[in-house]
Amino acid sequence: MYNLQGIISKGTNNALLQFEKFGQIANNLANFQTTGYKNVTFEQVLREDGYLTGSVRTDYQQGSIRITSNPYDVAIDGAGYIPVVSPSGEVQYTRDGAFVQGKNGFLTTRDGWLVGEGIQIPTNCFKFEIKKNGDVMAYDSRGAKAKKVGTIPLIRFDNPAGMESADMNRLKPTDDAGEARLVKDHDCFRQNNLEASNVSIYRSANDLLRLNASMLASMQMMKLADSMYNKAINIREA
Repeated sequence: MYNLQGIISKGTNNALLQFEKFGQIANNLANFQTTGYKNVTFEQVLREDGYLTGSVRTDYQQGSIRITSNPYDVAIDGAGYIPVVSPSGEVQYTRDGAFVQGKNGFLTTRDGWLVGEGIQIPTNCFKFEIKKNGDVMAYDSRGAKAKKVGTIPLIRFDNPAGMESADMNRLKPTDDAGEARLVKDHDCFRQNNLEASNVSIYRSANDLLRLNASMLASMQMMKLADSMYNKAINIREA
């Protein structure tokens, strides 16, 4: 009786972890086309007592850089994040450089967070340019001298794995991530480009199929153990 109860207990625990891993894989597939999204894995470990445990890990490897036709798009070619500020003043970080010109001409995320300390692009300028070091230059007319209107900051952390995920593909700083360091004299920004997610759709689909087969086997084992347990109870009552 004890052994059957143990099998059912372990099977329930392991099935719950498999469902959690299933959710992580499904979330990766759903974000396959999300700019700058990082693949998340759920690594399972079998303990000595037969129970599964696991931990969530994020793959911070850079995704491919893709050319776009939008001058507001900017990719980071290398390590680091762009700080963005909410209307209430909260600072978070992102590699999703699909920016827009928001209220009063300020460069913002798609949901209205300011890029850096606030970069105001003149609404009537002829064109603007985002240089590789983050300087934003505006031109009043063709052939006019460029005017610097701001700089997109590049921030790096000693341990980016310590950051917490937030809404809209942003990250929150934590003590585990270490101090935010401003990077100077770099050439990491690419205007008219976006960083693709680093999710491998083929690997994720393969993991999903293998996990599905494993979950079906686990359910069958639990069903068998439950049937044997019920029969044992009936024998005792008889």
